Amino acid sequence: MKIPKRIQPLVDDGLVDEVIRRLKSGKEADVFVVRSGTDIRCAKIYKEASQRSFKQAVQYQEGRKVRNSRDARAMEKGSKFGRKQQEESWQHTEVDALYKLASVGVRVPQPYGCFDGVLLMELITDEEGHVAPRLADVTMSDEQALEDHDIMIQYVVRMLCAGLVHGDLSEFNVLVDEFGPVIIDLPQVVDAAANNHAKAMLERDVNNLTEYYGQFAPELLGRRYAKEMWALYEDGKLTPESQLTGHFEESTEAVDLDSILDEINTVRDEEEARQLRLREAQEFD
Repeated sequence: MKIPKRIQPLVDDGLVDEVIRRLKSGKEADVFVVRSGTDIRCAKIYKEASQRSFKQAVQYQEGRKVRNSRDARAMEKGSKFGRKQQEESWQHTEVDALYKLASVGVRVPQPYGCFDGVLLMELITDEEGHVAPRLADVTMSDEQALEDHDIMIQYVVRMLCAGLVHGDLSEFNVLVDEFGPVIIDLPQVVDAAANNHAKAMLERDVNNLTEYYGQFAPELLGRRYAKEMWALYEDGKLTPESQLTGHFEESTEAVDLDSILDEINTVRDEEEARQLRLREAQEFD
């Protein structure tokens, strides 16, 4: 096929030898299957901010570290240079998260580098070498659902112990190969300690997973893994080996109503965005 303009520099530099086909066009990026030597990989071309349909970018960028004060000031002012730095930060956040999560035992695609807004990374495939299906397109037995849900909860625990919350985790951002689930799409990952919306995002992520797997294993429904996980995290007791029960008793202490309302509004906005992504995925299919 014709080589996309954004991938041409990677071809010129010998990083990509052939563009095989378009894999998908999403809200934040277009993804192509490419060949690098004898390896089949994928190239993720990030869309410009004006073209992205990801509506809550500001919430996700809260608390992100910036390289220096000059960049931070430029980003705050919204200058041309600042917008460029913000775009680079958005793109490199995913690369950094992929390396970090792989190092703590979370299954994610292996990155090979980000080059001018194009992320070259591992293509997750099934046993026959075809692109692995999304979790949303997979059915399973009760036993398999319980096993895979346990794996995913353990991945979320490891992410949180590493200081990260995915922020957009659902059955549409998980692939399933012969070895189990693989988490994808991480440019919106947030700093658990520095982002005021991290708790609400974690709850949405975990609840999305539990509700999906709960279709096949109804005994999962109603369990409160997110609240249990966050409570352990806040108390400094969460470890990568923590085994959750899904049971959690609410504290009877006085609550901060303003914070609760803020979380409710955040969850509502994110659910609207989730429904939009679902409609986009259905249209793509």
